[in-house]
Amino acid sequence: MTGGGRLWGGRFGAGSAEAFDRLNSSLEVDRRLWPQDLRASRAHARMLGAQGIIPAEDAAAIDDGLERIAGELERGEFPFVPGDEDIHTAVERRLTELVGDAGRRLHTARSRNDQVITDTLLHLRERCEAQAGLLRELAEALLAQAEAHVDTLLPGYTHSQRAQPVRLAHHLLAYVWMLDRDRTRLGHAIAATADCPLGSGALSGVGFPIDREMTARELGFERPSPNSLDAVGSRDALIDYLHFAAQLGVHLSRLGAEIVAWAGDEAGFVELSDAFTSGSSMLPQKKNPDAAELARAKAPRLAADLAGLLGTMAGLPLAYNKDLQEDKAYLFDALDTVDLLLPAMTGMLAGATFRVDRMRAATEGGFLAATDLADHLVRAGWPFRRAHEAVGRLVRACLERGVGLEDAVPDDVAAAGLADVDMPELTAEASVEAKRAPGGTARAAVAEQLAAARARVGAW
Repeated sequence: MTGGGRLWGGRFGAGSAEAFDRLNSSLEVDRRLWPQDLRASRAHARMLGAQGIIPAEDAAAIDDGLERIAGELERGEFPFVPGDEDIHTAVERRLTELVGDAGRRLHTARSRNDQVITDTLLHLRERCEAQAGLLRELAEALLAQAEAHVDTLLPGYTHSQRAQPVRLAHHLLAYVWMLDRDRTRLGHAIAATADCPLGSGALSGVGFPIDREMTARELGFERPSPNSLDAVGSRDALIDYLHFAAQLGVHLSRLGAEIVAWAGDEAGFVELSDAFTSGSSMLPQKKNPDAAELARAKAPRLAADLAGLLGTMAGLPLAYNKDLQEDKAYLFDALDTVDLLLPAMTGMLAGATFRVDRMRAATEGGFLAATDLADHLVRAGWPFRRAHEAVGRLVRACLERGVGLEDAVPDDVAAAGLADVDMPELTAEASVEAKRAPGGTARAAVAEQLAAARARVGAW
């Protein structure tokens, strides 16, 4: 190493300022990439030896040294020093300490530019594959609750006001379909890690007869990246992941908001388990839906990670720029946040007890069947707008007496201009059963939807 252990010090006659070193260092962020850095470095060294670019004995010494370094890092015994500006510098410095000049040959036909994005894509792919499993567990928890509550009715809301009755299964399945789209977005992020950047060099490739197919294959990539400038300057895979994470955060935030509302005393629709709630340091009676509240709050954080990386990338000329060092701060924050969110939401939902009695009571004594009455009039030949106006008058008459549609008396009906109408059954059951089209709330439609959702999640 030259220049005080730096990989680039030969060009410089004086040391760098401490303030610059603090700004320039990324070790605290990227040190988690060490497993991928060692894996990619071992693949690169084996390729260099196989191609005769470095002596075979040096390639073997590098491989042995990297294996020793892996042990040190696993045991927490790796000797980091102040000059280690990133994990790549630290590993190469330590390798040279262990195997001498052979370690100095490792960086032949490689730049930190292609090295860091290769490591990052390996890390991203591993984390995405693990999160695909977590996403499925959450969907299965929702499916299990939906299957148990096909016949549980509750109000559906628009504008935070009771609108029409729905089945709880139908409501929960809405989130399963959201997660299905999230799974598609996660798949896009995984697919975006298919090209191996290693071998692209700093920007224009390398001047050695490397075998990029060999390293790509060993590292589990589908193929080498086709353009060196794009390979080192692009962060599309990271942005695809952050798009997934931001949209997932929005979906979980909406679910969290509904759980918070349902768990409140005013609604009392759900009882959350003690394992996913907390108490108050002052109010001994409290049982707070903190898991749901935290899920609600994570959405803007994940959206900010996406916006941060998009903002970093915007306007950057090709190829690599130091700005790209910031990419991992956004990526790792989102990865860690999603890893926290998914198991907590799964556990909270799996342990939730839905209050069937409270939900059912909320469907009674109101106006949830108003649209059903209007539809009944349309089937009798009325224009919909005329039917809408007449039912609105009936609602107003009932409101003035403080009763719901089910308790309308002949005078109310007559005042609305409906005295000659054969009034239908205005119950929650009749309302949900009337929505027989696919995607509706009739029992048969919900059962069909459940089967489709179960099959879709099973195919993830």
